[in-house]
Amino acid sequence: MSHEVLHHHRAVWEQKPVLRQLYADWYRAIVAWLVPGPTVELGGGTGNLKEHLPRAYCTDVVVLPWLNLVADGQRLPFRSESLANLVLFDCLHHIENVALFFDEAQRTLRVGGRIIIMDPYLSWISLPIYRWLHPEPVDCTEDPLLLKPPQASRRPFDANQAVATILFERNRSGFQVRYPGFSIQHIRRMACAAYPLSGGFDHPSLLPQWLVTPMLRLEHQLERLGRLLAFRMMVVIERRV
Repeated sequence: MSHEVLHHHRAVWEQKPVLRQLYADWYRAIVAWLVPGPTVELGGGTGNLKEHLPRAYCTDVVVLPWLNLVADGQRLPFRSESLANLVLFDCLHHIENVALFFDEAQRTLRVGGRIIIMDPYLSWISLPIYRWLHPEPVDCTEDPLLLKPPQASRRPFDANQAVATILFERNRSGFQVRYPGFSIQHIRRMACAAYPLSGGFDHPSLLPQWLVTPMLRLEHQLERLGRLLAFRMMVVIERRV
């Protein structure tokens, strides 16, 4: 199933310039926060980070010709303190035990290294759309840091779209207590109308390509209303000790 989904996403990516233009804007925002040194993208899927950072190592849980290696975010195949950055674009909410990922991030990142997360954000506008019009579930009652026993029936694309909103907004203090060695450097609530209008990877685009640039320009000005309008959250976390 994972191979089929990711090959489908790759085909859509190559045929949908509106989507590429939106993601380019978001990846530029991610790259601006990276620190120098080895950078790994987890859940790299279609391998898009390489277009903006060719030296990055893009990974996923399955073998794909455009990725560098297979890696599970809960058991990273890297030496302790060997990485400068970990990038997760639409990946965090798919990880079964999020706490295991942050434990591994704490181990593999050098001091000063960063985790850059781009994940769904539940605003007043996006919550009903994610809940009722998106195939992935939303569970706002879950404690993402609570360890769950492995489930044999679980698939890599199973998810909870509420994870980032819970961790970094609704229970940010709980995250900081659990991981005092991490410092949240930046939170940006972004992607208002352009993303849903693009149709993502599963639906036709309602956004003409000529309108993408002015739409993004408008969205950047509307980010102060992110709690009301945003569909995505970008979080920058730094290992301080």
